[in-house]
Amino acid sequence: MPIRTAVPPRVLTVAGSDSGGGAGIQADLKTMLALGVHGMSVLTAVTAQNSLGVQSAWELPVDAVRAQYRSVVDDIGVQAVKTGMLASAALVETVAELLAGTDAPVVVDPVGVSKHGDALLAAEALDSVRTKLLPVATVATPNLDEVAQITGVQVTDEDGMRRAAEEILAFGPRWALIKGGHLPGDAVDLLTDGSAEHWLRAPRYDNRHTHGTGCTLASAIASGLALGQDVPTAVEGAKAYVTGAIRAGFALGGGIGPVDHGWRTRQTG
Repeated sequence: MPIRTAVPPRVLTVAGSDSGGGAGIQADLKTMLALGVHGMSVLTAVTAQNSLGVQSAWELPVDAVRAQYRSVVDDIGVQAVKTGMLASAALVETVAELLAGTDAPVVVDPVGVSKHGDALLAAEALDSVRTKLLPVATVATPNLDEVAQITGVQVTDEDGMRRAAEEILAFGPRWALIKGGHLPGDAVDLLTDGSAEHWLRAPRYDNRHTHGTGCTLASAIASGLALGQDVPTAVEGAKAYVTGAIRAGFALGGGIGPVDHGWRTRQTG
């Protein structure tokens, strides 16, 4: 078998660690591998976390985050960046400054709480997310809880998703992907740049093991962008990948299990 010599596109995740392996850096790197890109990481926080929730979390120093970022970007380079858990205003502002100086598309997952309801972003950091982080985003991917945190808009239907997208876009990202998974019925998301609207719908599977969906979706979008896809194509492909991963999610521990990042390699038909 010939040895592969081509270098795959490189994607950097700037996020926290999930010791249970379902979300965070671990989910990001699994997603990137599954989608054919080379994943790299900047760790922002360490969590003690399992299927039952987040027991403890430790934020990394700003200097450690900056050093990791510069080490990777200055030597290896990146074709896309994805952000996740940033924990504090200081880290949000540091990462936003680094992203502003990087010539690559950025997918911002404005992580506020975990699947179990545990806070992953300090309340005082929300203004930094609005004024520093969202303006450097190519795509922002808030769920409805995060929309409420950032904008105050409470979404209860698809018309509300339009209003939420307008509010998010007002902070400066080029595209907003409003994730409507918390609404009843099919899993519907709205992608818009303020002019074109793309509604993405998928069946809702009766599977409670959905830990890591937001991280996985954002990483899948970043992977598509690194592969040269435009934003709507990258988001559509990411939605299909995440839908399959949710369908194949499995029980782990005593609580909410993860989506299956390797579902395509385990498909039997």
